[in-house]
Amino acid sequence: MNHSNGSSPDAGNAGTGPGSSPQGPAEAGSFSAASDNVTPIFTQSDFSEVLSPDVDLQAGASVDQASELARLTAELEAAKALAAQNHDAYVRALAETENIRRRSADEVSKAHKFAIESFAEALIPAKDSLEMALSVPNQTLESLREGVEATLRQLSTGFEKGRLQEINPVGEKFDPHRHQAVSMVPGNSVEPPVASNHVVAVLQKGYLIADRVLRPALVAVAQ
Repeated sequence: MNHSNGSSPDAGNAGTGPGSSPQGPAEAGSFSAASDNVTPIFTQSDFSEVLSPDVDLQAGASVDQASELARLTAELEAAKALAAQNHDAYVRALAETENIRRRSADEVSKAHKFAIESFAEALIPAKDSLEMALSVPNQTLESLREGVEATLRQLSTGFEKGRLQEINPVGEKFDPHRHQAVSMVPGNSVEPPVASNHVVAVLQKGYLIADRVLRPALVAVAQ
């Protein structure tokens, strides 16, 4: 029997049985060739197309943010400039207000001190006239009268400059704000007759300073 060189049919087909796995060289080479020929599902261009919109959005967002930042920066600088301008104007106005307050206080103080300055200047000549009249010896009655009349004119001029006005209401209606009645007399007791509640005679003149009663006139009023 020649068993050493013979092969059994089962031995030659041992690798092709139903339960065997294809481990032969030919089959391994076929798998390698097949793997080299596989077509990928996604290519590089596909990834680029998918990613490029996001990249564009990010770039656009960056540009918008930079533009907004530039706008806000410009607005901030403008607001700072306006604030500095307003502060400067406020400081100037405050200084001017303080200057006006000081000048006003100074003027009020001077007004209190020298309120009668102009009136006093008008009275000084009247005093001079009186002193001269007394210094002249052996005056006649006529010259004395002339001196008194000149002094009276000087006083009247001083009263006018000081806005000092006489109240001499003969024949006028009685005004309790400017007149002070000291007596009541019949209206027909004088010539010409005076109507009731009117001034018959002025016993003492009154005076006004700029429409303010300095002294009311003492009057007699018709019944």
